[in-house]
Amino acid sequence: MEPSTPPLGDMSPDEFRRHAHRLVDWIADYLHHNDHYPVLSRVKPGDIARQLPSAAPERGEPFDRVLDDFERTIVPGLTHWNHPGFFAYFAITGSAPGVLGEFLSAALNVQAMLWRTSPAATELEEVALGWLRQLVGLPPDFEGVIYDTASIASLHALAAAREEAVPQVRREGLAGRDLPRMRVYCSEHAHSSIDKAVMMLGLGHESLRRLPSDREFRMDVAALRQAVAEDRRAGVRPIAAVATVGTTSTTSIDPVPAIAELCEREHLWLHVDAAYAGVAAMVPGYEHILAGADRAQSLVVNPHKWLFTPFDLSAFFCRRMDTIRQAFSLTPEYLRNSEAGQVRNLMDTGVQLGRRFRALKLWMILRHFGAEGLRARLGEHMRLARLFAEWVRNDPEFELLAPVPFSVVCFRAKPVGMPENDLDRYNESLLEKLNASGEVFLSHTKLNGVLTLRLAIGHIRTEERHVRRAWDLMHELA
Repeated sequence: MEPSTPPLGDMSPDEFRRHAHRLVDWIADYLHHNDHYPVLSRVKPGDIARQLPSAAPERGEPFDRVLDDFERTIVPGLTHWNHPGFFAYFAITGSAPGVLGEFLSAALNVQAMLWRTSPAATELEEVALGWLRQLVGLPPDFEGVIYDTASIASLHALAAAREEAVPQVRREGLAGRDLPRMRVYCSEHAHSSIDKAVMMLGLGHESLRRLPSDREFRMDVAALRQAVAEDRRAGVRPIAAVATVGTTSTTSIDPVPAIAELCEREHLWLHVDAAYAGVAAMVPGYEHILAGADRAQSLVVNPHKWLFTPFDLSAFFCRRMDTIRQAFSLTPEYLRNSEAGQVRNLMDTGVQLGRRFRALKLWMILRHFGAEGLRARLGEHMRLARLFAEWVRNDPEFELLAPVPFSVVCFRAKPVGMPENDLDRYNESLLEKLNASGEVFLSHTKLNGVLTLRLAIGHIRTEERHVRRAWDLMHELA
């Protein structure tokens, strides 16, 4: 057994190499056999904390013991997002080249706030996002930057909208000024991060106007047009609209071309939330999903949702990145440098000063799989979703509750003769049994007041046999 950690210095190279080999072997086995674990953790609240000491050890411990405790205590408390039976929410699927990219990023530990603090991290981010932008069909006037999540990307988009709508807001703020109430518009199915963004930006939650959707859960453009006109007559200032390509519950596609036309006419900032579905635009036959997005001011795509990138990595593209910089750029004396004016510093594109080397894993994934490999994998996930939807559609005991444009299926069990009032409770019970099986994990939503089961396919290791097992299990438990 190795000695305790010395009082000064780090783990020796030989010790690091030995433990790293053990970890790599463990990770390789885990990625290959993670279906051996129950996908949804079976621990109860407090179980993990009770197994751990209440304070850090006074003396260092052998790292083998730390890894042993990781396997014995931590792993049973994990919900395994890497499990091929993970069908809940949107799978933040992690691929092997992405894991290796994270490994290198952690080892390098660069901080990419300024170009000079890591030139390669800054420039590789520009290159990798340029590749992604081309793959999804956005024009070159969209500049990209990496944030952690789409929630933060949308916050920055709406901050830019506020920057353009309110003179001197950066210096004078909103309070104590003779300003009208401002308005942001989105669909009733837009992500809740839009609510949080307007609250954080000081616009107030009441400034967000959620609009009704059509029968396919897409924003009603006529309702948007009417809402803008009503607000202008009432002295409210419309500043932005958020269109969604791949809504959270149903993955519906808002009519972006019509929304973009209205926003141009009304001088509104248009932000497109394509966090989940945007990457599908690279698949032949799906290019249309981002039609009209080239007329938006900003757009977000999350490679960590459906491009096999370990969490977290959110790609924000903006045609007016100078407005973002105008809103957030601030350079204290200790960050001034001789490259000013020659380079772009990532710290100027948002609230965050410190920035991880996230671009490395995306660059490795794009290179390892190639555009062809990525398209094939995304296409297969959509094929599996259509296959599952067809099983639902042809079974008199089940019902499809929304269109299936991508890789998410919204459905419910509907036993013949069961009263409508009992169906929600029945499906809730079925969902609990499915998730307790350890083989699959599904989530739910409500559509038109009806409890809806969601099967979301997006993991790089999910095959048809896993989807078939989920379907068979539903019949066994129902």
